[in-house]
Amino acid sequence: MLRRVLQTGLFSFYLIACSFSPATPTLTATLPVPTATATNIPTSTPTPTATPVELSLKVVKELVNCRSGPGVVFELINELSEGQTARVVGRNADSTWWYIRDPGNPGGKCWLSADVTEINGETSQLPIAQSSAATVLNLELIVEPTRMVIGCFQFPQTFFFEARVTADAPVIVLWQWEANTGAVSGTGTLAFETAGTRSIYQSYQVDEANDYWMKLNIFTPNPLSKQVNFRVECSQ
Repeated sequence: MLRRVLQTGLFSFYLIACSFSPATPTLTATLPVPTATATNIPTSTPTPTATPVELSLKVVKELVNCRSGPGVVFELINELSEGQTARVVGRNADSTWWYIRDPGNPGGKCWLSADVTEINGETSQLPIAQSSAATVLNLELIVEPTRMVIGCFQFPQTFFFEARVTADAPVIVLWQWEANTGAVSGTGTLAFETAGTRSIYQSYQVDEANDYWMKLNIFTPNPLSKQVNFRVECSQ
């Protein structure tokens, strides 16, 4: 079938080719193309870019804290000594805290109180910097006991859990417990008034010997999960 189609196509092509007479050449007028001169070429003037304002700062107290945000409730990032200098790249809205390049952490930045520093230059020219969003830095999960051996007639048994949550700033943490049996707790909240570590406690009852796990899921301010395993054995 394929050979027949190809032969038919070639025969049609020859018939079409024979039906056309030779083309008569036509004349076209050639118009001169204008040549651009130097005066015709538009030029653009580069727009100067603003240089970010940075000022010099000196610590005037014996030992001061540089924090993750503009306030004493934020996590401690570094400590600066009296006489130490730094570059200021921003400020908070009322100019009570300076956002600086952290001398002890190349590429890092932190916040320093204006009360413990002297600064050279016009501080109103500094941009207002936004502090970074609060973050849960660490989650530690502990179970007691991790293993239980009992008589098989001694069920149910209860396990106890502690979740230690560390945040770097004031924040509301949204959390939920989850077990491998399909059990899920209601959603809870943990309020941080300052940076630090707080605990969430939970108990869980089991009805048979088995390997189990319990997990704490954190949803806000950033997703984070931690799981712990525990075991129950029984004998008659």
